Amino acid sequence: MADTYDADAASPSLPPMLLGTYSPKMDSKGRLALPAKFRAQLGQGLVMARGQERCVTLLPPEEFQRMAVRIQHTSMGDKSARDYLRVFLSGAVDQVPDKQGRILVPPMLRSYARLTGPVVVIGVGTRAEIWDQDSWTAYLESKEQGYADIADDVLPAVDC
Repeated sequence: MADTYDADAASPSLPPMLLGTYSPKMDSKGRLALPAKFRAQLGQGLVMARGQERCVTLLPPEEFQRMAVRIQHTSMGDKSARDYLRVFLSGAVDQVPDKQGRILVPPMLRSYARLTGPVVVIGVGTRAEIWDQDSWTAYLESKEQGYADIADDVLPAVDC
């Protein structure tokens, strides 16, 4: 299991830094226990929404609001922005983990992400994602070769 980065130690103004890959069990009702370190980073609540590539995105409420406001400030004349906002917001739900740290993934989001068997929860910086285990494995395998190839394009030059 992986750890989360302690953003508070680096700077109190930084958003949560969710890291790692976990394999919690999801029960027949769609409940799963969030990794303990994610619970601490996400605080008292979170927002679930449709993610890209058929996953469920988990966001701290502040991050969700920041994203929604940014999308809404895009011109309403931009059809792509309208389309994205409709899909993103119509699939969003507030969640508060129960006393055992479990969240309920609603049937609509389970269906969207095809969460019918084992799942994987990954940290992706300011958000987490819930994936069907087989879909995540296939996605990761398809991206691993390109990972090294695109590093120079994605990462800024670092002076040593």
